[in-house]
Amino acid sequence: MEEKVYKTMRGTGAMNIAIGVVTLVVGVVSGVMMIIGGAKLLSGKSKILF
Repeated sequence: MEEKVYKTMRGTGAMNIAIGVVTLVVGVVSGVMMIIGGAKLLSGKSKILF
């Protein structure tokens, strides 16, 4: 019975680490994309005519 609990805990821990890594990567990529988008908007600000 105890082995089953330890196997479940190990599987859950591995899954949490994997989800954490994926979340971290998605966060970093989206942050970089937002910075690039903002820089493009700021650099093209002088080309806008009203």
